[in-house]
Amino acid sequence: MQILGSGTGLNPDFPSPPVTPGIQDVVTEEAAVAAPEGSELKVTTLVKEGDPVAQGAAVACLRHAPDVCFVAPFAGRVARISLLAGKKLSEIVLFREASDAVETHDVTGTKTDAGLRHLMQSAGLWPLLRRRPFGGLPYPSEKPAAIVVMATDTRPFAPDPQIALEGREDDFARGLAALAQLTEGPVLVCQQADAPVLAPPKGDNKFRCVTCGPRHPQGLAGLPIHQLFPAGLDAPVWDIHAEDTAALGALLKTGVLPMTRLVSIAGQALREAQLLRTHPGADLRQLTQRIVLPGPHLLMTGSPLDGHPARWLAPRDRQVTALPRETAQNRPHWFIAALTRSAGKTPAIPTAALTQSFGAGLPAIPFLHALSAGDDETALSLGILSLLEEDVALADYVLSENGQITAQLRAMLDRIKTEFAA
Repeated sequence: MQILGSGTGLNPDFPSPPVTPGIQDVVTEEAAVAAPEGSELKVTTLVKEGDPVAQGAAVACLRHAPDVCFVAPFAGRVARISLLAGKKLSEIVLFREASDAVETHDVTGTKTDAGLRHLMQSAGLWPLLRRRPFGGLPYPSEKPAAIVVMATDTRPFAPDPQIALEGREDDFARGLAALAQLTEGPVLVCQQADAPVLAPPKGDNKFRCVTCGPRHPQGLAGLPIHQLFPAGLDAPVWDIHAEDTAALGALLKTGVLPMTRLVSIAGQALREAQLLRTHPGADLRQLTQRIVLPGPHLLMTGSPLDGHPARWLAPRDRQVTALPRETAQNRPHWFIAALTRSAGKTPAIPTAALTQSFGAGLPAIPFLHALSAGDDETALSLGILSLLEEDVALADYVLSENGQITAQLRAMLDRIKTEFAA
């Protein structure tokens, strides 16, 4: 068992009411199928507006890889198809209908790498994987150098993956064994010290348990990847949530991909916080309509640190955050705001909080200097290829940069990717 620094990181404090005991099951009347955050995917739609669809049925596939499908989270009817320029997927909105139609997949042949990949791609599980460097979906035939399974999450208000795995231990183990087929490298299972989820077989070096600290960002995939198995241009590393790993195990057993996931609803604009079992693409307005406080508010998919305003629960997200919306009276005059934005950048001052915002996993000030200066070479040497926007969101919060650091990170990653492709 490998142990990352348990004393590193921060516990950012955001106001939110107490969580109501119990877990409710909620299926919203509307839902949307969308691309994972940060991905611009060209797709071929497989349905038309007005078509009925079964739960788990494919509604779109990648144009360059037709085996990779996006599937309906429940049985219903296609209400609206929205594509961006270049046939890029925006959203496919569905209305729920009283139907028990469920798409079932053939699981024979999954003992081979090709058969397992085909099942995961056609059943809609492939978009739940994420690759590093650069983020986005893994390439259909890509061999990862390692796979990281996240059975911990240290984001503020994040639901405990251990609760999501209760009673699903066999599915989780089956999913882990399947993931091991896809890589010649290790499968790293990241968890908290007091909640082990895997006891690797003796003498089996394929699986490694990694104990992460309780503070943020220890519970994100970026830090263990950077410290234990850095991603490289020719050595991609995948990460996947533990609950999605259990879903893979259930798919292999039954031929049906489970569509429910444990989701937390929290934030200052609520009268009570809740834990729900709902589905990807759930309607955030319906999830919060009975518990939100009166007055203007902002609904975000994701955590207060790395979430973004949305109508639907993003494909990989397991959090909904409700915040009071800034009123017009509190906003600065446009001329003052313009002068403020046009001023010189505020330098990053070395502090313990800034160092801890990176989990003490890499030198904060040199890394931020490399980002702001556009110094790709230095950033590469410091480990940028193992990081994504969520991994630097805490530093943005500590420095009150309002997304500047995450934007700089994405711009540099995109530039490196373009140069690498050339």
